[in-house]
Amino acid sequence: MAENIVDDVPWLEEVRSPPEHPPDDAPRLRPLLVDSSGDTIDTLQKWQARRIEIRRWWEGFLSPLSSLPERVPPVEVLEEECLGDVTRQRVRYEVEPGVLTQAYLLIPTTQRVPTAGVVVLHSTVDESIDEPSGIAGATPKSLGLDLARRGFVALCPRNFLWRNNHMLTARWQTLKHRLRRPRCKGMAKMLQDAVVAVNVLASLPEVDPGRLGAVGHSLGAKQVLYLAAFDERIQVAASSEGGIGVGFSNWDAPWYLGRRIRHRTFNHEHHELLAMVAPRAFLLVGGDGFDGARSWPFIEAVLPVYGLHGVPSRVGLYNHRQGHKFPPQAAKRIHEWLEAYC
Repeated sequence: MAENIVDDVPWLEEVRSPPEHPPDDAPRLRPLLVDSSGDTIDTLQKWQARRIEIRRWWEGFLSPLSSLPERVPPVEVLEEECLGDVTRQRVRYEVEPGVLTQAYLLIPTTQRVPTAGVVVLHSTVDESIDEPSGIAGATPKSLGLDLARRGFVALCPRNFLWRNNHMLTARWQTLKHRLRRPRCKGMAKMLQDAVVAVNVLASLPEVDPGRLGAVGHSLGAKQVLYLAAFDERIQVAASSEGGIGVGFSNWDAPWYLGRRIRHRTFNHEHHELLAMVAPRAFLLVGGDGFDGARSWPFIEAVLPVYGLHGVPSRVGLYNHRQGHKFPPQAAKRIHEWLEAYC
């Protein structure tokens, strides 16, 4: 991948540095630069071969995920309003045959050339896409509206766990999904839906398809990790308080990975997915809720992988230390991260 000449965020070294006092419960992760035979991986070519193996394992685990959706579905505009500097549209499109979803699309009104596009994945709130789009009010979590006002085109798609834009029915929606696709994990469904959102975003005339990003908090953060790992069109990502370790939050829920990850024979961790993102920019945001100081080993584990690419390691952990909240300083760091690398 050709290296873009960009100005790094001034706090890059800060987020690449370990916490002063690592917690006792920080996990010990298996080294990534060792192949299946136990030999050291010391070249980019060897890592790329290992990366293919890691990706195939996760594809099989998420099954069936032999390919990601490539089609761009027709997009129907349901309503539109002008907010002065931003046009906000509520749109509807198909995520799989016969299955529709809705999203908010936010486009800067003063943009004259194709610009960067960002998929903004919402957290577990009743109002779903109303939150990132600003419909629910101006808060740090109205990232879609805020980013559009900074010159990005933002698409805020609804997660499949919501029956409609204001009704979260996680168990029922998961059951419906499993009836349609019995072997497909909930996280695979979320990944595939997010890829369709990227397809839609990249197809817009207002968007430069070479400048795509993804951001999310909590539930949305989980999707961002998987989307950035599996969809190489995502050049920059920010994942806030999703709980990157499989034991950090409710990854064992049926709508994510299921109970298999609890079994003593399950020996995979999400540093494998984070390594798949390299050399693209990835910011892990925590508050010592689900992510924070104990998440540092995941960054530490992937830094050598980033180093093999011979470019600046634009990966790190920012800890605001305010729990599972999404405070203004977290939003500010994410804005700066996206503006620098998207």
